[in-house]
Amino acid sequence: MAAEELRPDSRGKVRDIYDCGDSLLLVVSDRISAFDYILPDEIPYKGEILTRISAFWFERFADLMPNHMISTDIADFPERFAPYADYLIGRSMLVKKAQTLPVECIVRGYLTGSGKKTYDADGTVCGIKLPQGLVEASQIPEPIFTPSTKAELGLHDENISYERMVGIVGAELGSQLRAASLAIYTAAAEYARSRGIIIADTKFEFGLIDGELTLIDECLTPDSSRFWPAEGYVAGQVQPSYDKQYVRDWLLASWDMAGEPPHLPSEVIEGTSKRYQEAFEIITGQAFIPKKEL
Repeated sequence: MAAEELRPDSRGKVRDIYDCGDSLLLVVSDRISAFDYILPDEIPYKGEILTRISAFWFERFADLMPNHMISTDIADFPERFAPYADYLIGRSMLVKKAQTLPVECIVRGYLTGSGKKTYDADGTVCGIKLPQGLVEASQIPEPIFTPSTKAELGLHDENISYERMVGIVGAELGSQLRAASLAIYTAAAEYARSRGIIIADTKFEFGLIDGELTLIDECLTPDSSRFWPAEGYVAGQVQPSYDKQYVRDWLLASWDMAGEPPHLPSEVIEGTSKRYQEAFEIITGQAFIPKKEL
């Protein structure tokens, strides 16, 4: 049966969500978004790579932070999804339902992107004062926690102060979110560096399950993080990456941000897919073979 016959209960930029009663089935498409736009072209294997990398981190950090993953094995999914196994295999995750918190938890370990722009303007990143003399891709002395709002589909996230986040979620939850985000990032960055990848920054999402703070959505993927090769890293220049910065760079050079985003050329599509596969292989230590081929 065709994947098009599946009707999600809700749809995000990349994920399709199916309500399974006391759980959800998250299906990660090959769609790619940039600058809060869903681009018209898909990236081969992207959905499977994001799902499998997230599962890797969820399992690795299960003792550090609870997460919402139940299973990625389609044999564990509700029977109504069985006819779509060829499409779902590898790219789907059955998860516990959570009360999603309305903020995104960003941790920055290196200076780049929007943080570099504000630092150049006033020496701060999201209101946090940093030492003088930092340049593009400088390592920040200590990772910083810089939350943002979680915008509705089609709208833009907004960087906010820690104090404003506390006003949204409360002081106790705010403190827990900051501590959890910094702890997971620090552990992941240490592991990734040992594998040859620098995690420059990343975004986490959290929810409450039975009142307990729980890591949800995706975790430390090339969509939610900046991954740089450690070999050849030199501060003061834009770094090559294993993430969708390649797509962002092409869009910035080729599109005036007016109207609908353009189609990506084949070399950008193929190059992005290759980078995602390389990230999977370096982080997990496994060769990337699509699940349906195993």
